Amino acid sequence: MNKLFTAVQITAGATLLWLSGSGALMATEPCGDLDECKVLIEINATDGDIGFHWLIDAEDLVKTKLKGPDGEKIFRNRALGPLEEQTLTETFGESAEPFCKEALKEEEDDVVVTLEEFIDRWDAGIYTAIGRDAEGEKQKGETHLSHYIPAAPADVAYIADTISWTPGTDLGECATEAELTELVGDGVLPIHPMLVPVETWEVVLELEDGSDRKFVAQLPVGQTMITVSPEFLSSLPANTLAKTEVGAMGGNLAIGDNDNATFTEITDICLNEAGDGCEEEED
Repeated sequence: MNKLFTAVQITAGATLLWLSGSGALMATEPCGDLDECKVLIEINATDGDIGFHWLIDAEDLVKTKLKGPDGEKIFRNRALGPLEEQTLTETFGESAEPFCKEALKEEEDDVVVTLEEFIDRWDAGIYTAIGRDAEGEKQKGETHLSHYIPAAPADVAYIADTISWTPGTDLGECATEAELTELVGDGVLPIHPMLVPVETWEVVLELEDGSDRKFVAQLPVGQTMITVSPEFLSSLPANTLAKTEVGAMGGNLAIGDNDNATFTEITDICLNEAGDGCEEEED
């Protein structure tokens, strides 16, 4: 896996992950000959960006490759030198995450890929992951990409060490509910995101002190709040600036699996607030 972590059951059906480092896409089922493989769409509803993520995991590989539903190669890599001697296990990647609307551009040359264009670019269907080991033996597996995108969590808040949210009805900056209704009606999306089942919520509280330390929890769909671990908070100094994001992780649908995710985030959270809090010092 990408990261080492300790998983602790904190409430019925909820799993806490206390991570140091960035979050990672994780597959949980075997993928043909491979240990794991997964492809998905991820939307940041607050910043208004959209990306394609993939994961290929197996032992003792020196090459990996990913093909789209039409057989076109969309990614390949190989280990060289000392990495070839030690071999690969997990290969994880993310596309660039362009803005999904022209109005969100910060610079003139910022790339914009609308939701319609993104869906047209990344075909739904079976993606084939292929790995080769040092002896040239091929390992192969298949995983499904859908266009069923869950709605972004709404009303995300951090109050008294508790993060809360409600199920949403839109994709934030990438599509209002009215825009979604039009997209669904025009056949761009197969189903309104409000109707896409959410399997789990993923909650991330990330420090903004450069340490990359995080509190991460995965919760069942019926739970829409969580209190941050006292052990995590007590390990931090007073007035630690942080941000939090809540992700709606897609659940299984009638046709194929759905691992797509939509995140909503809030910033400028002051942890262990004391004195003047996290107010910026005047120059």
